[in-house]
Amino acid sequence: MITNYKNTIFLPKTDFPMRGGLPKLETKILAWWKQIKLDQLICELRKNCESFILHDGPPYANGDLHMGHALNKILKDLANRTQHMNGKRIHYVPGWDCHGMPIEWKIEKRYRAKGIDKDTVPIVDFRRECRKFASKLINIQREKFQRLGITGDWNNYYSTMDFKAEAQIAREIGKLLMNGSLYKGEKPVMWSVIEKTALAESEVEYQNHTSITAYFRFSVIKTDNPKLENTTVVIWTTNPWTIHGNRAIAYGNTIDYVIFMPMTVANNSLAKIGEKLVVARSLLDKFKSQAKIEAINELAILKGSEISETICAHPLSGRGYEYEVPLIAADFATEDAGTGFVHIAPAHGLDDFILCTKNGLKVPKTIANDGVFYDHVPIFAGMNILKDNLKILSIMRDYGGIIAISEIQHPYPYSWRSKTPLIFRNTVQWFISMETNGLRDTALREIDNTLFVPPSSRRRLRKMVESRPDWCISRQRAWGVPIPVFTSKKTGEPLRDQAIIDRITNTFEAEGADVWFTKDCSKLLEPDYDPNDYEQVTDIADVWLDSGSTHAFVLESNEPAWADLNWPAQLYLEGSDQHRGWFHSSLLIGCSTRGRAPYKAILTHGFLNDEHGRKMSKSLNNGIDPLQVISKSGADVLRVWVVSCDFTEDLRIGPSILKHSVDHYRRLRNTLRYVLGALNGYSEAETIQPNDMPDLERWVLHRIYEIDLIIRQCTRDFNYHKMFLTIQNFCSVDLSAFYFDIRKDSLYCDTKRSKRRRAMRTVMHTLFECLTKWLAPICVFTAEEAWRSRNSGEYNSVHLQEYPVIPVEWKNETLAKKWLKIRTVRRVVTGALELERAEKRIKSSLQAAPIVYMPSNDKAAFDGLAAAEIFITSDAILNDSLGPITAYSLPEIPGIACEANLLAKGKKCERCWRILPEVVDDEPICIRCQNAIYDLVNTTE
Repeated sequence: MITNYKNTIFLPKTDFPMRGGLPKLETKILAWWKQIKLDQLICELRKNCESFILHDGPPYANGDLHMGHALNKILKDLANRTQHMNGKRIHYVPGWDCHGMPIEWKIEKRYRAKGIDKDTVPIVDFRRECRKFASKLINIQREKFQRLGITGDWNNYYSTMDFKAEAQIAREIGKLLMNGSLYKGEKPVMWSVIEKTALAESEVEYQNHTSITAYFRFSVIKTDNPKLENTTVVIWTTNPWTIHGNRAIAYGNTIDYVIFMPMTVANNSLAKIGEKLVVARSLLDKFKSQAKIEAINELAILKGSEISETICAHPLSGRGYEYEVPLIAADFATEDAGTGFVHIAPAHGLDDFILCTKNGLKVPKTIANDGVFYDHVPIFAGMNILKDNLKILSIMRDYGGIIAISEIQHPYPYSWRSKTPLIFRNTVQWFISMETNGLRDTALREIDNTLFVPPSSRRRLRKMVESRPDWCISRQRAWGVPIPVFTSKKTGEPLRDQAIIDRITNTFEAEGADVWFTKDCSKLLEPDYDPNDYEQVTDIADVWLDSGSTHAFVLESNEPAWADLNWPAQLYLEGSDQHRGWFHSSLLIGCSTRGRAPYKAILTHGFLNDEHGRKMSKSLNNGIDPLQVISKSGADVLRVWVVSCDFTEDLRIGPSILKHSVDHYRRLRNTLRYVLGALNGYSEAETIQPNDMPDLERWVLHRIYEIDLIIRQCTRDFNYHKMFLTIQNFCSVDLSAFYFDIRKDSLYCDTKRSKRRRAMRTVMHTLFECLTKWLAPICVFTAEEAWRSRNSGEYNSVHLQEYPVIPVEWKNETLAKKWLKIRTVRRVVTGALELERAEKRIKSSLQAAPIVYMPSNDKAAFDGLAAAEIFITSDAILNDSLGPITAYSLPEIPGIACEANLLAKGKKCERCWRILPEVVDDEPICIRCQNAIYDLVNTTE
């Protein structure tokens, strides 16, 4: 006679451990993937299927990995893997951005540390060091990206400094030159006096900055309005050094201006009693305060439209600044700040430049590339606008040109690399026109034709394109792709000849872009042109033109390894800052050379903050190293963190948030472990067809059908956060807290031949297939570990599978409504039982025999079902009447109540632990358990 009943229970059994030991496990799986060349197998698996190409926005090869890298690459991997599991052909080619100022700045710092002026180093030697530095960082980053579980063509990556890439970038410039979009022009551009180069808006960050501001006097010398005779127009500027470049004053036609006389001033005021000043009436009080004017006499009010045909003298007139300063109406003259008059320095502001050019005013050259006044600038020649700002102000004040000085804190442009303030400076540069070939209109049309995730990001990019000026693509630096253009010494016009462009770019492809600086490339003009008639452009291209051209040399490449790529890409995916960066530059290059965007969809993720919502910074020491997280918890935990956040918004990360990610991961792992344990010894012979299954199993199949629809829709929508929440809730709410809880009794105690147990195991087999494949893009290592525990074979990887095909016949809305009612009732019963357990009236729910009160239609849902089994009790009575007022209920579930203080009658079965009348002293186990033991003893497997 069996007395040790524990040995007769079919407890779950699996080698899949509760603790994953991910840091060690993942490295072993990575080694196996490398051994079987899994990335290559993934690329080759569906050669004839519809493709999904995510073009990689290149990270910059100038530093170690940070959490932003991890977020970005994991999201890209999710996009690729979900599309792959959905039956698409994927081929992910990772890439790196290698040119430009960040790397150049690193090498310059090395020279400065040795006391060497970078400008004294031969440009070829300098470029060679930049290339060497970038190559080293690419190799470091490449290995670490793979540690995140990112699938990709890591042996055939791209970089913008490859010879073929440099050649194609030059070809794109050639296309722009030939179609007339590229032109040489003179405009104010954002300029770094430290780095001595123009910067694009995408290379600029805005910081809080304290500027010294000044109010200047411009005496009226000509006017058609008698009210303005012998008056002084007052302007205000946050950049007093630009007063030397003043050529006009702007006013607003609809602004009310006041003419007044200071009558009383403070002792230290620069205002003069009796002078007639003109400012906007709405700004008078603020001006009086700034100028320390205590009392005034208002003389007249006039509209801006009455100011036309008025001319002033420069504040330094008589000291080398003898020219007329006309007053010109302009829409940008407002009453937001200052005096209502805008000082116009066309060399130092784009609006100023446009206004002066439109009105035939000359644009002066006052500031050299190092921020020093040219020698021809009267009084201030040789002074540095940044270092000598106070000295310049002092001179202006002594000459009487200043009426007031103050300070203002405001956002100001800084170089994101050197962290120094920038200026606007008029220089000769190369531009891509937004209008010549209708580039702006084409780009706006393509934005409207592109899918944006989230949709709001469309508006952001559209607004930028609507208002952007022509694109300045030239940089006065050393490391990058040169602008491969020759200009006529006689006319200054660029040489537009496709044959010459082809010679240059073919030379770049064979020898690299360095040849532009190492050889006499003017020889490429022969025999068609005389090299003596042309000058070689020495500027290099904006790094954003480099990265904006990557689609041309990757997606359209003739490289055999990339033959299955296609243009345009299905998806570009980057952080929200790339609306003004890579998304923007790629759009402009695609539209200007091919007439459309190089992408069909854009997914944007937010920035990273710490768990308190603060921006990560070195000063706060609140950064998180992704490799440290991996070494402690594993890459899968980091991947769970990514999908557990709404990554379309700014994200938070920190120790406590990562702890939640560990908890999320453990719940998923425990679900997989329970399923694997329940399938111990499972074989196809146990399979039960859905029509023969109990209602509960058919309900689970219905839920699988519903989850599958959501997974596939999330894959199409790139909504990985919803995908994860759906899987997580299914595992924790539908399975662990409900289905597994109910069916564990059947799994443990039913006879192996039990139809109910076989149905449950059949569903568990389906759950295993679904969960491992659904989780494969998220928990890439854990899903592989689980899959391999039941699927051996050298090349049997879950990542070579597809999402399971779920029969539509599993859909059963009637059954879903029925089980929704049952689960609602169960919530009340479970709450009542928990209360009894908390009050220590019962230790286990199996001691209880609750009476449950509910409406008759809810009670009907239990027809043919064992309510006690669903409630995990030994007995249960269902009553279709209102329960007593003392019965347990939940406010949100009216009409359902439970009395859980009734104990089950009988004795405890020593095998299944249910309390049943059929259990007696002579037979300590119930009839079901007796049959199970009999079957176990008398069945030979």
